[in-house]
Amino acid sequence: MLRSPLLYRALGAAARRIGAAGTRSFGAAAARASGRSAMDFPCIDRLEMRQRDLMAGPEPTYEKVVTGYEVFHDSRPFVCDHGGVLPQMDIAYETWGRLDADRSNAILIHTGLSGSSHAHSHAKNSRPGWWEKFIGPGRAIDTDRYYVVCTNVIGGCYGSTGPWSVDPATGARYATTFPLLTVNDMVRAQFRLLDRLGIHRLHASVGASMGGMQSLCAAALHPERVGRLVTISACARSHPYSIALRFAQRQALMADPNFRRGFYYDGVQPHVGMKLARAVATVTYRSGPEWELRFGRRRRAPDQPPALCPDFLIETYLDHQSERFCLQYDANSLLYVSKAMDMFDISRSVTSRLAAQRDRAAAELEREQLAAPAPCTTNGSVCMAIEDQPASAAGHSQPETEDEIIQDLVAGVADVKQPTLVLGVQSDILFPVKQQREIAEILRRAGNDRVTYYELDAMYGHDTFLIDVVNVGAAIKGHLDNSI
Repeated sequence: MLRSPLLYRALGAAARRIGAAGTRSFGAAAARASGRSAMDFPCIDRLEMRQRDLMAGPEPTYEKVVTGYEVFHDSRPFVCDHGGVLPQMDIAYETWGRLDADRSNAILIHTGLSGSSHAHSHAKNSRPGWWEKFIGPGRAIDTDRYYVVCTNVIGGCYGSTGPWSVDPATGARYATTFPLLTVNDMVRAQFRLLDRLGIHRLHASVGASMGGMQSLCAAALHPERVGRLVTISACARSHPYSIALRFAQRQALMADPNFRRGFYYDGVQPHVGMKLARAVATVTYRSGPEWELRFGRRRRAPDQPPALCPDFLIETYLDHQSERFCLQYDANSLLYVSKAMDMFDISRSVTSRLAAQRDRAAAELEREQLAAPAPCTTNGSVCMAIEDQPASAAGHSQPETEDEIIQDLVAGVADVKQPTLVLGVQSDILFPVKQQREIAEILRRAGNDRVTYYELDAMYGHDTFLIDVVNVGAAIKGHLDNSI
């Protein structure tokens, strides 16, 4: 039965009188006017409650999420690939095992997007690390044999310099005045740490997901300093589907009214946007077959009417995972680090262009002989915020045909001749196995005859590298201990 237009006009007038703060009261009023019961939204109630709590309480302190790490402070300016300059930087890192007298047994572990340096537990932090079962005496990465180093990437928020850090020039947090980063920047910063530790040559560079991008990049940028390469569930260049998924996450985050163009540190964190972004990400990290077995179509309360808040078990899982994350990681770090992943391309033309940009910025910085380095400079002027970068700053001429693209990738890894392990997972939708096959192919075409490629038939999707200790661990251990 159709309702009278007068009823809807009356309800609209009631909404305007009540205002945004009275949404729940308006719902009750609408229910009374229509004669129907209003649906409950406990999930929205929880978001509103957290909003009130955040307005009354202190801001999140991300350095307390992870503890027990060491900090390498580098007081030298760090020139980024896109031209920005950090006047100084910190790198959080943790180590396990003992460094040999000749310092030749070091393994550098690279993290994924939101990973911290805490890959494994130790005396200063007994909590399990994100790769706890892969590292330790006799394990895949054997700390009886190797000295293991893991860092939080620059741009992150777990001890390394990132948007959440204080700009020494202003005394305020960088926010989105922080310079745009590349995966290459993250790797170059890590090698400054290795220099400080006196490690000239790594036994191996190991990483999965964005860490796999970094490990490949490390071998390409510093082939003489990397003895072995392990890249898992990664790519030689970010592909459109992966870029689209990360773009959707950033859009959800930036649409949060609390985001305030990245300047939210003195107010409420964009927790709703972060929660939505993490929910999207979690869908990409696992696989449909796993969720069929784990959740099926089961509902949380099958004897109750359907709800618009989490109802199916898969919905409650996504809600729980995203709820846990939304205040554990800095929103700006998510933007900056995920954008660096999107821009990753090991092609020689791209790497050369970035190096040329960086060299020009470094020369300009030297010419100006800055007495007090600005926090972020591009060709001598303050760098633009993340949303103000012109398209031309990020664009570059690309080879046009697929064959030209592959040839450019092959040229980019021309010096990567060390023993290499490439792992892919058939159920991975974020980094499909085609992308790992491409890594193996370009390395072989570049003349590397020591490439081992394994494709795992695991159901856990992209997160297989975190879960499948038996298969992933065995492949890593065999490569690190036996490859020549």
